[in-house]
Amino acid sequence: MAGAQTRKKKRAARRRPDRHELYEQAVQCPEADIKFFERIYRNHNAGKLPGSLREDFCGTAALAAEWVRKRPTNKALGIDLDGPTLDWGRRRNVEPLGPAAERLTLLQKNVLAVTRPKCDVIAAMNFSYFIFKKREELRDYFRIARRSLAPGGVFILDIFGGSDSQAEEEEEKELDGFNYYWDQDRFDPVTHETLFYIHFLLDDGRWMRKAFTYDWRLWTIPEVREILAEAGFTHTEVYWEGTERSTGEGNGVFLKTSHQSSCPGWIAYIAATMGKS
Repeated sequence: MAGAQTRKKKRAARRRPDRHELYEQAVQCPEADIKFFERIYRNHNAGKLPGSLREDFCGTAALAAEWVRKRPTNKALGIDLDGPTLDWGRRRNVEPLGPAAERLTLLQKNVLAVTRPKCDVIAAMNFSYFIFKKREELRDYFRIARRSLAPGGVFILDIFGGSDSQAEEEEEKELDGFNYYWDQDRFDPVTHETLFYIHFLLDDGRWMRKAFTYDWRLWTIPEVREILAEAGFTHTEVYWEGTERSTGEGNGVFLKTSHQSSCPGWIAYIAATMGKS
């Protein structure tokens, strides 16, 4: 009996962690995103706070859940095509909200097929819109986003680039209990089509290779702003991440900018509205 219990404990200790849980720990910071969203929305709406969020390509809906948790009047809509990922998010992020979960709706649909309810903020985070490789496809998505905004609404996207983003290399980040690897497997300089992977190395030496795969087009800031204008947005702003002087790494502080010096790697937000405030 004792031997059986020991074997059971060992199997439990080696149970494979869920890839979505590791992703949330390694990549996402909903609290910081929401703080930024509120700041931008208030800048365009005389200090008024946004009440509703639409999270496109929401995956596990970590951002939408945090939005609802933030304030008792907040409502959120999460949209994604992947049913199993949405189911995981319901169990992990939505159900623990308790009664507040009633203010969060998850839809297993194409983001191009949803225009209601209209929301104060629409967010496409983690470069998810890079899935659209053709200009007309991206323009169609931006048009849907514009039609889905409430009056005074803001459409927010993140974007990355720099010479390092076109190099076929791996970036490693050490975290609590595992290491995260961003693998830039392939980049085509003619089409800007890319193939990225996320791998995880657990502290016990086990690998979770190709936990996530991204077959994208690497869009640039001017391209995205031009297509937003073609889709009917009348004003766009770029918010550039600052750097720590001691390390040269990003500091998580995003400030509005019109021009920047070249650097090997950068992250920025683009905010699009229907009018300049």
